[in-house]
Amino acid sequence: MKHYRYPEQIDLLPYLGKWSLIASLVAILAGSASAFFLFALDFATTWRQAHSWVIWLLPLAGFAVGWLYLHTGKPVEAGNNLLIDEIHDPKKVVPLRMAPLVLAGTIVSHLFGASVGREGTAVQMGGALADQLTHLFRLVHADRRILLMAGISAGFASVFGTPMAGAIFGLEVLTIGRMRYDAIFPCFVAAIVADQIGLAWGVHHTHYVLTATTPVAFWSMLAVIVAGIIFGLVGMVFANSTHALSTFMKRHVAYAPLRPFIGGIIVAVAVWALGTQRYIGLGIPVIVESFQQPVAPWDFIAKMVFTITSLGTGFKGGEVTPLFYIGATLGNVLAPLLHLPFALLTGIGFVAVFAGAANTPLASTIMAIELFGPDIGPFAALACIVSYLFSGHTGIYHAQRLGQSKHRPLPEGMKLAELRVRQAELKKLHKQSLNANADNKDETQ
Repeated sequence: MKHYRYPEQIDLLPYLGKWSLIASLVAILAGSASAFFLFALDFATTWRQAHSWVIWLLPLAGFAVGWLYLHTGKPVEAGNNLLIDEIHDPKKVVPLRMAPLVLAGTIVSHLFGASVGREGTAVQMGGALADQLTHLFRLVHADRRILLMAGISAGFASVFGTPMAGAIFGLEVLTIGRMRYDAIFPCFVAAIVADQIGLAWGVHHTHYVLTATTPVAFWSMLAVIVAGIIFGLVGMVFANSTHALSTFMKRHVAYAPLRPFIGGIIVAVAVWALGTQRYIGLGIPVIVESFQQPVAPWDFIAKMVFTITSLGTGFKGGEVTPLFYIGATLGNVLAPLLHLPFALLTGIGFVAVFAGAANTPLASTIMAIELFGPDIGPFAALACIVSYLFSGHTGIYHAQRLGQSKHRPLPEGMKLAELRVRQAELKKLHKQSLNANADNKDETQ
């Protein structure tokens, strides 16, 4: 063991100075980009709501976004998954074009009526902008990993106004069951400063009011566990369905721009048939409504279908805000069945479905406390953990790695996408084995 002539804490001073500077620069870039994005998103949403006929242009908008990515965006098409891959296995700096491409693609998607979110855009902008500092500061691979994680944290924090959750998200989203503490200081600095930068630009985040709660007791906790199981299963269905539709479209529609064109036709016709824009865009008004009064029991299903169709066919945006919508409206519906205040279970569902779909129970719990206050903490924590467990080894980010399996032993370090392929192969072999055994049995008889 090497002997040092001065205390270890002395080494931390230049470390704090270095990462305070770099993380703050990341925060300025990501926070400013998120502020511009949110202002543009508000304009696009307001304009679309005032001109409902624009939904019929959604197929053309989807085609345009698909064409743009086909000809200029192939290196960054993987989006969030590209950032996760670069953190796990650094190869080359993320192209700067990721930021303007995902920004334009998301604004167009919202302007014409796709059901997508905003987290993916903010995270990709934060990560891409942060990675441009790699050459400036001549960072080695280990430091570049931390830089990208700080960019993810800054983007998430600034778009939702939840700095603590944003910091934890950047640490937690990479690997199921494990977190990287070497990046904890840069991620927290980047998230906190990015949130403040957004506020300085005049960003106003939606305020959700938790009008009722309930004491922590055996029956209330049991009800939350039951709800957490349902939230986790819904998160699993959402993730699996989105990936399945995306795979189906890529297999059967070779020309990429035609995929969102087809998806746009489906969404536009569905909006026309239902006669409402309730299930497109972010859906923030419906989320707010679900905290105030009971909503229709089919709202969460309709939002799932619209979002799976939009994302699965290639529209750009994110999954998180639609997951908030799905969880909030589902919690609203479950509340009377579980004898819990509907505002409380709405808030719990808001974060718990996301926790299961993204495999981020800690970030989701902290988000609940930041958005709804400390009283929801014990309930949100329990529901998010149960949802995380019951969503299985699936997720909206197929580049996530397995660090610690949730229950059954699985190989560490494997991507979720690789795990799905392996499980499908094993299922196919098992089915073939059963058929062979059945044939042998018939021959014997």
